[in-house]
Amino acid sequence: MSSTITKLNAPLTQAFDFQPSSETQSIPTPTKNTLAQQLAGFDTLIGALEYAAQGITGYNFYDARGNLRSVLPYSLLRDNARNLAQRLSGLELEHGSRVAIIADTSPEFIELFFACRYAGLVPFAMPVPVNLGSHGIYVQQLKGLLESSQASVALANLDYINFLEEAAEKITGLKWIGTPGQLSKLPIKKVALQPNQPNEIAYLQFTSGSTRMPRGVVITEHALMCNLKGIVRNGLEITPEDRSASWLPFYHDMGLVGLVLAPMVTQISVDYLATRDFAIRPLQWLKLISRNRCTVAFSQPFGLKLCTMRARESDLKDLDLSCWRAAGIGAEMIRPDTLRNFAEKFSSAGFNEKAFLPCYGLAESTLAVTFSKIGSGFNSIQIDSKILVDKRMAVRLQAEGRKSNEFVNCGKPLPGHIVKIVDEEDRPLEERMLGSVLVQGASIMSGYFNNPEETKNALKPESWLDTGDIGFLYEGDLYITGRRTDVIIINGRNIRAQDIEELAEQQPEVRSREASAFGVSNEDGSTTVVLVIECRLASPAERHTLSKRLQQLVYMAFGVNCIVELVPPHTLPRTSSGKLSRFAARQGYIQRTNLDDQLAVVESGDR
Repeated sequence: MSSTITKLNAPLTQAFDFQPSSETQSIPTPTKNTLAQQLAGFDTLIGALEYAAQGITGYNFYDARGNLRSVLPYSLLRDNARNLAQRLSGLELEHGSRVAIIADTSPEFIELFFACRYAGLVPFAMPVPVNLGSHGIYVQQLKGLLESSQASVALANLDYINFLEEAAEKITGLKWIGTPGQLSKLPIKKVALQPNQPNEIAYLQFTSGSTRMPRGVVITEHALMCNLKGIVRNGLEITPEDRSASWLPFYHDMGLVGLVLAPMVTQISVDYLATRDFAIRPLQWLKLISRNRCTVAFSQPFGLKLCTMRARESDLKDLDLSCWRAAGIGAEMIRPDTLRNFAEKFSSAGFNEKAFLPCYGLAESTLAVTFSKIGSGFNSIQIDSKILVDKRMAVRLQAEGRKSNEFVNCGKPLPGHIVKIVDEEDRPLEERMLGSVLVQGASIMSGYFNNPEETKNALKPESWLDTGDIGFLYEGDLYITGRRTDVIIINGRNIRAQDIEELAEQQPEVRSREASAFGVSNEDGSTTVVLVIECRLASPAERHTLSKRLQQLVYMAFGVNCIVELVPPHTLPRTSSGKLSRFAARQGYIQRTNLDDQLAVVESGDR
């Protein structure tokens, strides 16, 4: 281990933009630590790092083929972050200045993030491009983030620095732009690094939605540490034998808080596969879990679906997933069939369905709000669809033959947090009644950075956060049924966009996450359902048949007429976290059909 640290702890002028030699690629940080474990019992993030650095655990980064490419023990992270903080101090920035970092899955991002905190600066992660072909869109996205944050410094590695420089043109207030390697060559300013305070801003988390100017969620050190404590103690029940594995992007709240910061504040090791590599070879993530005996790993549902689709029987014999005790699921609507299919596919590889750990959260509450009970697997209930629509009440299905919706139990709130369901007048509703989900607790954001109007819309009196989600409580557990803005209202009926999309995805010609449903307003005030499908069919006859079939299915299922638009692959817009954006899809449809003058565009609030 010591030889690995020595090689990686090269002078900082060489440490960045440096690819470790083959000798350094064979020794990841261990699972068994030399340090007595503390579970997030710290006032600040830097306090947690100073403790973790006394041990031998840390971060490990793997390439697309599963080879270890770099190792960053917490001890080395502390040293490099302190060094970089001295260099940032030479830029003469005001305390609390914002630092933008394009968050590739790399040691450099983590070192820069902690360097900012050592220097009293506020870091925030910017996404890597979802599609390198969307050059103009990506540059515009970066520009919006730089402007909204009023950033003073912006950093990107060599792969993305050209995008960043283009986005930064004509932006006032930026004092320095460059790569981590260039920053490491700046002169050191010998200043005493002041400890952070719990009331300071720890970082900004920009929500991934594209519905309006980017909104930077302000998270204080106190809010962060409260959320981390709830996650690792109550949600995951972390032990010294635990080890994590992740493919989640560092610019997403679940990737950053759950799989970068949570492992560090509990001093456990974590193994990373870059998100783009996971998309190409998803089974490498499972191989990491199997090989390194990882016990805690989270995914969005589509990640599990991707693994299920790609796995062949021959792949399963080399996997042993019996070590995986906490398979966290969150970040988007959880479909029970996705979990059942994954469990069935990988049961022969030792996966235990009791490992499923559905949870609910959002960036505005740092990350987590509720956790289901660990070790219990996922639980769901079948709700009578007609009663849910007509009476906005969740009633278990009693009679066979009636239509139903199945919702996954997301568990109870973390300690010190309260969830309540309210109606349109913000009046509390009883259990089983469907309404808006509000959250209160120590993890709630301070607001959106420099955006009092959006802050006022999101934070109600007594610091209740309006999540924008719809759900109900059942025996104290939270069930999410969709986004308030994902509901299409026709003639007083509420139709969930997810239901229409799921119906479309059941057709053999439609792939998962390639359907987007939304409503558009007509001149007479009525609403029309639109279903946009990414379609690979070349034959006009086949395309016509698919469109007609989808229209008939939607009418039979929901009693409404539907416009079906077939578009080429990669047309539907996605947020930085990879989710479909219904708002942007709706805008694109309106632009394509030249209906701007007739249709009022109402922002949907996608996260």
